[in-house]
Formats: sequence, C-alpha cells, structure tokens
Amino acid sequence: MSYQVLARKWRPRLFGEMVGQTHVLQALINALDNDRLHHAYLFAGTRGVGKTTIARIFAKSLNCEKGVSSTPCGECSACREIDEGRFVDLIEVDAASRTKVEDTRDLLENVQYAPTVGRYKVYLIDEVHMFSNSSFNALLKTLEEPPPHVKFLLATTDPKKLPVTILSRCLQFNLKRLAPDQIEQQVEYLLTEEKIESDKQSRHLISVSADGSLRDALSLLDQAVSYGGGVLRATEVSTMLGTIDHQHIQDLLEDLVALNGEALLKQVRNMEQYSPDYAKVLGELLSMLQRMAVCQVVEDSSALEDDEVIRRLATQISAEDCQLFYQTGLIGQRDLYLAPSARTGFEMVLLRMLAFSQAEVVVGTDSPRVARPAPGKPSATAEKKTEESVVPVARSAPRSEATGVSVTRADEPATQKTTAAPPQSEHEMDWRELIDTLGLTALARELASHCVLIGRQGREIKLQLAADKQHVMNPVAQGRLQEKLAAHFGDGTKLSIQIEATVETETPAMIMQQEKQEQLDVAEQAIKSDPFVQALCDTFDATLDRESIQPTQENK
Repeated sequence: MSYQVLARKWRPRLFGEMVGQTHVLQALINALDNDRLHHAYLFAGTRGVGKTTIARIFAKSLNCEKGVSSTPCGECSACREIDEGRFVDLIEVDAASRTKVEDTRDLLENVQYAPTVGRYKVYLIDEVHMFSNSSFNALLKTLEEPPPHVKFLLATTDPKKLPVTILSRCLQFNLKRLAPDQIEQQVEYLLTEEKIESDKQSRHLISVSADGSLRDALSLLDQAVSYGGGVLRATEVSTMLGTIDHQHIQDLLEDLVALNGEALLKQVRNMEQYSPDYAKVLGELLSMLQRMAVCQVVEDSSALEDDEVIRRLATQISAEDCQLFYQTGLIGQRDLYLAPSARTGFEMVLLRMLAFSQAEVVVGTDSPRVARPAPGKPSATAEKKTEESVVPVARSAPRSEATGVSVTRADEPATQKTTAAPPQSEHEMDWRELIDTLGLTALARELASHCVLIGRQGREIKLQLAADKQHVMNPVAQGRLQEKLAAHFGDGTKLSIQIEATVETETPAMIMQQEKQEQLDVAEQAIKSDPFVQALCDTFDATLDRESIQPTQENK
C-alpha cells in the first residue's frame, strides 16, 4: 500500500476532530441540530486552516443516511464515499480552472435535477474568488434562490475579491489562523500516534514555521521526519528550515543587553557558516525582546511561560532600551531587503541599537566598549560635578502628585523669596549644555528650554519659569524632565520649578531664537548682495520674501 501523507491521513472527519475554529463550528453545529440551514455558506481564511475540511464534514452531515445532524455516523455509504472523494452528489469545483462563464453555465445546468443518491446536492466551489465577473453574474440568480435540494459551499482565501452581490447571498464565516500552541499540541498528538520520537524544540520550530496553517505544519512534519530518518531533533529541524539554533539567538541577546559591540559582531560572523535567514533571526530576536518587555511590566514574572534567561536579561536592561531595541529592529526588518546584503543589513540593525542606547560610551580601552551605569548610581559625568550652587531656598512648596515636582508661584505668600539667578561660575552647570546632554525630546525639552536654572541645593535642582510660559508645563513634561535629571545625577534628585511674573535671565529658548534671528539676518544679507538677485530686483521690481529664507550650514 502506498504511503499517505500526514495532511491527508489525519484530515478531520468530524467537527469534534477539528483544531480551533470554535466560532465557526458552533454556528454550524447549532444550524444542523436545530434544522436552521441556509442555502449558501462562504468559508474565508488563509491556506490550511480548515475551509475545505469543514465544508466536506458539513456535506457529510447533510447526507448521512442516519439523518441530518452535526455528528454523521461515518459508517454509511454516503459518509464513506464523501471521505473517499467519490460521492456523486458532492460536486467539488476548482474555480481557478473554471473561470469562463461557459464553465459556470455548464455547472449550473443540472442544478434543477434532484440528487442521485443523497439527500442534498452539494456544490463545493474552492477558491471562488478566481471566478470572472461574468461567471459571478451567471451564478447570482441560482445562488439566491436555488432549489430546496441544493446547498452551495464556497471557500476562498481572498474574500475581498468577491462581489458584494455574492457576499450578500451567503452566510460568511471567517476562519482564523491557528496559534502556534494549537498547532504544536496537534503535532505532538500526531507524533505520539505515529510513534515518532521528537523533542519539544523541534515541535516548536515546526509549529512556528507553519505560520498559522495546520496543513503547512503537517507538510513540514513529513519533510522533517524524512530528513531526520524517522526521528525529530531540534538541530536537524533547524538545518532543514534554515533557522538558527535558539542558543545563537540567546547569545546575541546577551551581548546586546551587555552592549558589547565586539562580541556582538563576532556572534554574527559565527552565524554566517549556517547560512541563516537573517530576517527570521531578527524576528526571533524581536520576539525575545518583546517577552523581556512583558517581564519588566508584569511583577509576578513566575506566571509567565518564559525561561530563566529572559527573566534575568529583563532585569539587566532599562525599559527604554528594551523598547528602543525592539522599535529599531522592527524598522530594520522592514528595510532589510534594501541593504547590500542581508548580513550587512542585520549587522547595521544591531549597531544602530547600540548607537542609540541610553548609555555612556567608555573609550580608552583596546576596543571601544559600551557600558551602562549601574542602576541608581550617578554617571561619571555627574560625579565630576561635586560643586553645587546653593541659593536661598523658598518656603516648602506644594508637590505635584502626578510628577513629584515642586512648583512655587511668585504670587503665593512665602516666608523667604528666591532671589534672581546669580551669575554662573565655571564650576557650575551650564543649563543649555545640560539640556543637550540629557537628550530631552518634545514636551520635556520645550519646558526645560523656557526655564532658567537657579541652582542646586543638595539633591534639589531649582528652575524658574515665566508666568506667560506656564502653558509649556504639564505633568508629562515635568515627569519626563524629572526622570532624565534623576538618571543623570542619580536617584533621589528632585526638581523644583518656581513661577515668576517675569524672568530677567535669558532662557535657552530666547538664546536659540536670537541665534536663529542672527543666522537669518546673515543669510538675508548674503542673498541681497548677490549680483543675480540684485539684477532681478532692479529689472522686475522684485522684493525678497524674508519668510522663505532658509539659512544654510555655512550661514550657521
């Protein structure tokens, strides 16, 4: 007897044997058991999720000799013939090979005749979206009002291509892609029944590679069993699928979290001998980063089905870096095909992660290495700033519950008023330079730029904000500025913002506006002195539009 592939041998013959799709099965079972049958059903979904299988079981339920029910006997001649694909009243049509309107008319010529042996004449049209417009038009009237002994079962992988007139005449069921866990559970069951030895990692690799299709999983399983000589091992399955051993991905992540660029590139060189699919490698890396992000948010990490390595690495990386690495990898995966080669593109994604990480670069060693300051410990830059400017302190200010930032207003009664910011000495902080060092963005940078630094007293940093600029101060901006200052100077750093009617000292925003204005003046003067521009102005009485001037790098 010839070998029968697993996808055909283990095709479900009853609704109870189906994997997943409970939302579709429940509706069909209730319709069959309560005799509420529609004349046309449309099953839509990606390949290998059970569209044709459900349609055949439904046809068997309609024509079982023991009566219409959701549990056909599977023993009568009608059930056996449908399982074997030779039931005369089940007409299966491949729409891709019958796209002409003449084919559709020939198909519908015998609709009015009663079934030959069964209770219903069932038309199962697979890939129905391949019909031409003329074929759909020929099908419309019959599909809307077929004889009582006819049922139409349509299957498609692309329901968007079906005319609305067809969709409105059918009950539509959208089948979902199967989860890897569902596929893995079914693969494990089949291997046990087939008495084939396997390990968990090999089953997981096949389930993930199937991409939601159980039929694809069984096809890969057939191939893997042949490749492994009757057994499944993770290393052999990885080689067959062109994937990389999970340990290599784990080593990459270890070096990435440690911000060790040299070791990271060495890992990529070692992977080259396996000729990996770098898009898949990057995808697995992103999957592990996502699990790390979940571990950082969920306090009870023991409830997560993750290995100890993921949990450990999640404690060694900041939440910002984890999110940054994931987003960088996601963008890199999209643009990977644009790189000169897949390997160089993959390397650049990893290097980009390191380049934009929230860490300090330590130089002076044999090979530059990126190092992260220990949690809660001030950076080297912060430790150098030992001198603190002390100014008279205002009375105890109310603290924002949302951000923990103290805000003092000039019109509030105070036992001691904060004086204007004293001249900064060389050892004191340059507020504008510090803003750039902190790497502030968006709202937080705007708030900081409109403030004046009064000074530091202990762990408290005091700022002054003009009353007419209060609109830039919001809980999100205050909280982000507080976080950046604490990361720079160490845990326990506090932020205090005093609201004044006017601020005499120039803010970074004012200075930048002045610099921009000076650059614009220089650019405008350069354009006006250009002989060609002068000729245009003299000849056509033209004027220069100042708002359209964009200073170049030379002007800056």
